[in-house]
Amino acid sequence: MKTELKAKFIQHLLGKKKDNEGFTLIELLVVIIIIGILSAIALPSFLNQAAKAKQSEAKTYIGSVNRAQQSYRIENPSFASDFTALQIGIPTQTTNYIYAILNPDTVQSTVTATSQDAASLKSFSGGVVVLTSGQSSAVACQSTGVTTTPPNLTLNAGANAACADGENMK
Repeated sequence: MKTELKAKFIQHLLGKKKDNEGFTLIELLVVIIIIGILSAIALPSFLNQAAKAKQSEAKTYIGSVNRAQQSYRIENPSFASDFTALQIGIPTQTTNYIYAILNPDTVQSTVTATSQDAASLKSFSGGVVVLTSGQSSAVACQSTGVTTTPPNLTLNAGANAACADGENMK
């Protein structure tokens, strides 16, 4: 009986269809289409991250220069006219931006970060103004879109510093 059972079992295994041999072409196409759709959704987000990382350089430098100008102005009768006077180690040019301090005087100072890549990077501006109360007000602005033109600032001793045509940095 045992040999008969074994023989029937072997016949059953040999006669059984092989249902699980692989994937059909339609199944593969569905998987490829799903992967393509997910890639199309995620790709712009990943590409934008590189620009954000490059822009963080300018945001950091603008904020650092604003704080350094405030400190410099406390100790001196006017704002610093160049980066070496601030002693913060910021270069005037990097691979992504050109930095400049524009016409500082006893009341106000403006720093710009001009993008060297007009196709993917925003430009930035920052400014410090001494208010009539003797305190200082600082602002940092970014351009509304990718451009090589830094946004304009409104620096008025009678009011706080503000972004004119750009938007406040986030």
